[in-house]
Order: sequence, then C-alpha cells, then structure tokens
Amino acid sequence: MPSIGLLSAKQPSDMSNHTSDTEDSDYGSASSQVLPDITFTPSHLHFLNQQLSKLSAQEILKWAITTLPGLWQTTAMGLTGMVSLDIISKMSPDGSHQVPLMFIDTLYHFQETLDLAERIRQKYSGAQFAVYTPRDASTAAEFEAVHGPKLWETNEKLYDYLVKVEPARRAYQELGVKAVLTGRRRSQGGARNTTPIIEVDETGLIKVNPLANWSFGDVQAYIKQHSVPYNVLLDRGYRSVGDWHSTVPVAEGEDERAGRWKGREKTECGLHENSKFFQHLAKMQKAKEAKAKLAGVIAPAIQAV
Repeated sequence: MPSIGLLSAKQPSDMSNHTSDTEDSDYGSASSQVLPDITFTPSHLHFLNQQLSKLSAQEILKWAITTLPGLWQTTAMGLTGMVSLDIISKMSPDGSHQVPLMFIDTLYHFQETLDLAERIRQKYSGAQFAVYTPRDASTAAEFEAVHGPKLWETNEKLYDYLVKVEPARRAYQELGVKAVLTGRRRSQGGARNTTPIIEVDETGLIKVNPLANWSFGDVQAYIKQHSVPYNVLLDRGYRSVGDWHSTVPVAEGEDERAGRWKGREKTECGLHENSKFFQHLAKMQKAKEAKAKLAGVIAPAIQAV
C-alpha cells in the first residue's frame, strides 16, 4: 500500500433520530457533527437541479465549493473522479487545492489502483488526501483473520458495511464532512440512469455529481486532452474498477459498469445503497463485538474461581 497520509481509525458514534420536512434523515454518515449546515426542501432540490443542469462541470464545481461547507471529494480512483480532481486543481490561482480528497481503501483494491493513488498524491500535492481502512484491519490478511476468507461471498452485505460503509461514516465524522463530490454519471447505466446533479441521501449527506451529464467518451477525451493520470486497467478492457475479486473487463457494447459484480443483480456498492439496512448491520456488529468483549471478561473470572 503506498503511503498516502493514512488517518487513524476510530469508532463512529451514533446520533439521535429526528424528523423533518427537509432533505435530511435519521442517521447517517456518523454523528450530529456531520449534519449539513444547509438543508434543502424537496422543491428547493428540484429547483437547484434544474438550474445546475444548465451549467458546465466547472461551473457546478465552483458553485459547490462556494456554497457547501465541509465539502470533500470521495474517490475510488475512477476516471470521472480524476476529471473533477483536475478541474478543481486549476481553479485556484495560487496552486492550492480547494477540495480535500477521501479514499476508502477496502484492502482489496487492485495494485494498479493503489499505484494511481500514489501518482495522484504526487501530481496534486496541494490537495489534502485522507485514506481510511476497515476499523479492525490494515491488511487483507488481518481482515480475514477476524472475519474469515472471502466474506464478499459468504456475507456480501456485511462485507460492504465493514470495508466501505463503516470507514466512510467514520471518515465523515472525524473530518467534519457535510457534503461530497462523487464520480457518478447517468451514462454508467443501472441505478445511475437518473442520477441528479445534487441530492441528499438518507443519512443527511449532500452529494454533488458534477459530471452526471457526461458520457464515458467525454470523460476519456478530457483525460487525454489534459494528460490526467488514470488507472492503467482501463487500457486492458476495464471501465469501472472496484475490488479485484468483483471486477472484470467489459465486452464491446456492454454498460460501463457491467464488469462490476458480473453475473449478479447487484449494481451498486454499499456507499450508495439503502442506508437503513446498513444502520441495522452496524447495530448487529456492535452487539456482536460487545458480546465477544463480555465473554472475554467472564471467562477469566470463571477460571479464577
């Protein structure tokens, strides 16, 4: 794993439920510290999407930077995210980078993805770059020692929670994240066909998808024209790159994300799925850990009697 300023892992805290007619929700990204300072009613969101859809990606990014506090860019080193990163890098005349980056290292990324992360860190040295891993492991071997081999096959939802959702929530809490830039586009197909420019998820997190209107060809053209670093796996038939165990090259004419979770109904990772189910998983995982901790206390006490 290249050195990219790894941050220490801390356990996220819960927050109280609340209800509102604004576009936030009853849990989320971690704690009350990460609820957005700005809330949107559904009608306001609709209006914003109408207006933002008329703007260029550069203008959308400028609007987000100017308007949204606690803005971070989440990246899995995908092609679209590299475009946003490069556009943002050109916005500041003094060379500073106005939006910090967050990378969730699942411990199962391709080496080519990790190599790209290091190249990005070097090229865009003015950007803050935070990396988060699963809470109880810093290597795949450590993760499997705790959770067993091939958890993505035996319990895919739990795997997504442990390697993606929990680290992201912890990052949002520790970093004070209130809004994120994503690399989702409508042309990626599947559940992303109707991706808006701006949305608020069930957790209350504001998500901005500045390149939602771009095609894969648009993204490729920008990358080539501006000499932006990209994942070399794209030269080998891959289009959307995730974990090595669930990503394959795509055939001509297939959807961009057809190589993700090939042969399964799944089209989205846990970061963009129903958060209430993952909240349930979080409670189950905490209960399991508490039970194991209690057993560790009781057993020595019994032996001492």
